[in-house]
Formats: sequence, C-alpha cells, structure tokens
Amino acid sequence: MQDEDITKFAADLRGTVIRATDTAYDGARKLYNGMIDRRPTLIAQCADAGDVITAVNFGREHSLPIAIRGGGHNGPGFASVDDGLVIDLSLMKGVRVDPKNRTVRVGPGCTTGDVDHATHAFGQAVPFGIISTTGVGGLTLSGGHGYLSRQYGLAIDNLIEADVVLADGSFMTASETENTDLMWALRGGGGNFGVVTSFLFRTHPAKTLYGGPIIFDLSDAGEVMRWYRDFQAGAPEDFYIWLGLQSVPPGAPFPEEHWGKKMCVLLTAHNGDNAEAAVNAVRAALPTPIIDWAGPIAYPVLQSMFDALYPTGLQWYWKGDFVQTLPDAAIEAHLEHVASAPSPISAMHLYPIDGAVHNRASGDTAWNYRDARWSMVIVGVDSDPARAGALKQWANDYWTAVHPYDLSGAYPNFMMDEGDARVRATYGDNYPRLADLKAKYDPKNLFHINQNIQPST
Repeated sequence: MQDEDITKFAADLRGTVIRATDTAYDGARKLYNGMIDRRPTLIAQCADAGDVITAVNFGREHSLPIAIRGGGHNGPGFASVDDGLVIDLSLMKGVRVDPKNRTVRVGPGCTTGDVDHATHAFGQAVPFGIISTTGVGGLTLSGGHGYLSRQYGLAIDNLIEADVVLADGSFMTASETENTDLMWALRGGGGNFGVVTSFLFRTHPAKTLYGGPIIFDLSDAGEVMRWYRDFQAGAPEDFYIWLGLQSVPPGAPFPEEHWGKKMCVLLTAHNGDNAEAAVNAVRAALPTPIIDWAGPIAYPVLQSMFDALYPTGLQWYWKGDFVQTLPDAAIEAHLEHVASAPSPISAMHLYPIDGAVHNRASGDTAWNYRDARWSMVIVGVDSDPARAGALKQWANDYWTAVHPYDLSGAYPNFMMDEGDARVRATYGDNYPRLADLKAKYDPKNLFHINQNIQPST
C-alpha cells in the first residue's frame, strides 16, 4: 500500500480518512474502554453507504484487517485494530420516526440516546439497553436487552430490516421477507456478516414509566436476592427489575452518609397500569432501603441515568454469563466477591431476559438462549490505568466462583476476547447454521474483529 493508494482512497470518500500522522488521529482512535489502546493504520470516517462500500473494498484489496466502529462501546475493543483499517460509522447519524406505522429508521452511527430522543416525542421507544451512549449497531447485532425487553422483546426481535455492505463490497437489504437467511444471522450474530448501514425497527409505547433505584445496605442483600429470585418467576411482562451489587457512588446526588457503602440495588421500571402500586408492593415485601428514588420517570431519563457514572475512557474488564437459576450457594458466592470489589463503580448486574424474550424459540434467531432468565455481567471499572490488573483479577475470580451455577454461554456484548470455545457455547445449536452463512456471505472471514464465527469449510 503506497501513499498514492491512500490519497486516492481519501479522494473517493465523502467522509474523511485519518492517518497516524494527522492531528485528529489520537482523538479519533479512542474507545469507550480506556483499557484498550489500539493504533490503526487508517481510520475511514464514512459519510454514507457509498463510503462504506469504498472502504470495505479498499481494506480487502490491500489485505488490511478491518474493524467496524459504531459507538465504540465494545468491551474488548473490537471497534479498532492495530495496523489495520477502522471503518468508522459515527458520522452516519440520522433518525426518522414513522408514527403512523410505528417504525424508526436509524443510521449506524447513532447511539441509543439519539433514538430515544427522537421516538420519545411520539410516546414510542425501541427496546435497547440501559446506557444511552451505547451504539445502536453493536448493541442490536448481538441481541440488545434492556428496560423494555420483558414487554417487547430484544432489539433484534424488533429489527424489521437492515441495509448491509457485504465482504465483496456488494450491497444487500435483509428483512423479514427478503434475504431472510442473512436477516436471521444479523439477529444476534454480531458483526460477522457485513457492515449494516441502516436499521429499521418497530417502536412501542413507552413515555413515562414508574421506576428508578431502590437501594439496600449489603447486609440485606441476601434477603433481597432471594426475594428477587422468587419474584422474577411470576413478574408481569411490563414490570422490569434488574438487580445490582456494587457501592453507592461517592458523590452527588447520593447522600454523603452512604458514599462508598456496599449495596444491593433494585432498578425498577414499570411500563403499565397501576405501576406505582406494583412498586409499592415491592417496597412492602423488602427491608427498609437506605435510598429510594423510584417514581414517575421519562423513558429517556431512565435510559441515561448511568451515563455520567460511566463516561468514556474508564478502565473496563467485563465477564458475562446467561443465568437460569439463582440457588442459595450462588447468592453466597456473589455476596462474597462483591464485598472485595476493587473500586466503587465495579459491579455485578443481573438483567432479566424472560417475558417476551421467551416468546421466540432458540432457533428463530441467531440468539440462542431463549430459555435463560437473566443476563449477568461482572464489571471491574476504575478511572486509574494502574488499577487494570486488579480489575481483571477481581472480575475473573468472581466469574470463576459463580460460573458453575450459570449456563455455558453469555451475551456477546458482555464478553471480552474469550476465544472460539466461548463463542461456540454462546451460539450453541445455532453455531453450525451461522458458520454456513458466514461461508456464504464472508467466506474469507474479512470481518473477523468481533466475537468471531468461523466460516464452515
């Protein structure tokens, strides 16, 4: 690859090509996870699908490893690659709500907060995650679960159509009626099959919910977790509660007398009738909390509640599992390990993925774990790079202690770079079909900077 090749590549784009010598380079290559520091050869900031086609062709023709960046939120840093090409979609924003048909067209550079802002004006929402700075593309392609999932399913269950640039540079639309095999793979198969340049989602009613955090001292966590385990089995689909074990953040708006206390939090979100009464019943069943901020809350406010706590650039190490049951022995292991968390914002969260998520069978989409009850994540997080080793050690030790009680696979967005066996466990019986589709759409594995599915041979 010569300088004139790069010059021509840059001239062929509406967007911008950034080289390592450019002043914008260090800012453009930064990722959400500050623990990841990669130095790509080129960053192509694409302006449209035509730019993406040009970039894919350029990377393939020059044998460059290719990483696709949407929001850059990915834990193991798959949004960048050393000595390769980053196809950066962050400029490709745009949200168009169709209130009549209850759909929304979303550009691949959008965050979930961008979509929430646009759909909220119409009293609608797409089931996404719990942090509004997350990129729509990465979240959706690996499944996408959050506050509305028990009521309306995963993000992939609400994906109607996707425009995709394939490894050979061709352009294809996948939908529920067109190129349905590719659509099946996109619904949970990650970035293995191409670069999505446009998403079309169904939207659902979600305007003002009743919810927020109810926080208990860690001494009450065992009782709260056992109650939560039993409650979850019969919870109505419009009532979502995730459970967290962590510390009270040491700063406003949290009361100073609780700063740094180990805690158990129930983050409630009720999107139905008699919501306050339902949350009041939870209050009545549990010990007295140290903080109770549950009340009427606009959906975008709920979605962005943790943005300030987890800004871009922190040190992150993630470990995840799908969870079917929560026996007493597992609860004891959780409580033992959260007590030694290495920082105030290190945590364990259990996110419900039952309710409407179970309305589809495991083979209906690439997402395999339709019978799991929770998606668990353990996160070691700190602002100090010197703490990276301690974060990894704690998260791995914690995961090793609780994994025997969990299922074999995990939500891909909660995994680090954990190898082929872990990817196969995550996709289970769907893996052979995914491998066949990988061989069809990306036979040379051009798109391999991801939780990689190997093409069948």
